[in-house]
Amino acid sequence: MRRPKGIKTKKSVAKRFKITATGKVLRTKAGRRHLMQHKTSQRRRSLSRRGTLVSERDAHRIMAAMPFSHRG
Repeated sequence: MRRPKGIKTKKSVAKRFKITATGKVLRTKAGRRHLMQHKTSQRRRSLSRRGTLVSERDAHRIMAAMPFSHRG
């Protein structure tokens, strides 16, 4: 007998984004993995700061991919 499929969290999305207690979605900035030596120290410093907010339009799609991480 086959088990019915349930809803699942998209693990690739769960690893890339974090949902805050107020329901906003945070992401890390791109461009920090390699080739850092030619970037200025100011640019590297701004890339290292964590927690850039995702736009509200994209946040709805991200929330749909992570059904169990909704707050409130």
